[in-house]
Amino acid sequence: MSNQGSTSIPSRRLGATGPGVSALGLGCMSMSRMYGPADEAESIATIHAALDAGVTLLDTGDFYGSGHNEMLIREALRDRDRDQVTISVKFGALRDPDGGWWGNDCRPAAVRNSLAYTLRRLGTDHVDVYRPARLDPAVPIEDTIGAIAELVQAGYVRHIGLSEVGAETIRRAHAVHPIVDLQIEYSLLTREIEDDILPACRELGIAVTAYGVLSRGLLSGRWSGEDAAARGDFRAHFPRFQGDNLVHNLRLVQALRQVAEARGVTVTQLAIAWVAHQGEDIVPLIGARRREQLAEALGAANLELTAEDLARIQDAVPAGAAAGDRYPEPQMAQLDSER
Repeated sequence: MSNQGSTSIPSRRLGATGPGVSALGLGCMSMSRMYGPADEAESIATIHAALDAGVTLLDTGDFYGSGHNEMLIREALRDRDRDQVTISVKFGALRDPDGGWWGNDCRPAAVRNSLAYTLRRLGTDHVDVYRPARLDPAVPIEDTIGAIAELVQAGYVRHIGLSEVGAETIRRAHAVHPIVDLQIEYSLLTREIEDDILPACRELGIAVTAYGVLSRGLLSGRWSGEDAAARGDFRAHFPRFQGDNLVHNLRLVQALRQVAEARGVTVTQLAIAWVAHQGEDIVPLIGARRREQLAEALGAANLELTAEDLARIQDAVPAGAAAGDRYPEPQMAQLDSER
């Protein structure tokens, strides 16, 4: 299967007030054992390959590997021009030494503390886009955004983003300080944002950086969960990857594969191109941790989809066709607490 298109990556802007970035970004989470063991040298080589190909947006979280991901990015950028890279950082998620999750802390004091450690781990004097990873139900979003706005005024943060929140929170946050983008899951299997969230973002001039564009690997066409739990891959605990749900979802992938083969591309490329095609204000994040994964994904950068392609994709994977929630129930309750 060919990697359709050149590696020349077009650019897009993060919202009405945000920076220009590559039309595809690199999500670095999987480089810090979130999907099982990762090779650090290969991860750094993948970041270098992405930068060399024209990717300018790197996305991370201070809780990815409890700081490991930020230090990995620091190492990857050691001999690179920092000003040519847009670094997006999520903060607030609380973890313990065993990797457990303990909620979110987005109090103003925690915002300042988190950024201080992030700047040190990244080896930089500023973060380009800083965002709370989740809504903290104990802290008004106005307080959290107000604290980040003070860091913008101080020069430590360039732009403010949001992550996994609904339309009401987006409006309240944007009233305090301009929000450049919302980071949220969006894929052929996860299209809930199309109802209220995406229209709100477009009304306010806020971009979407879409993660999970391959539905955490389901749409890669290569998922095999037999040893996922054994290697520490948290996807094995997600409803979409279990039992009858998985069987159903893999049938959808097989239907999508037929559309991809007719275009001479891979399922991965078609799925990424579909997300990118939903609007110039949407920037898909590629979750590659190896160079061959990256090379395949970048083949979607210039893949043009025709009306016939889009119709066939819709027939193969209709909106709402996925079986199973995208997170286990406790996390769903947390994620959707606003909605």
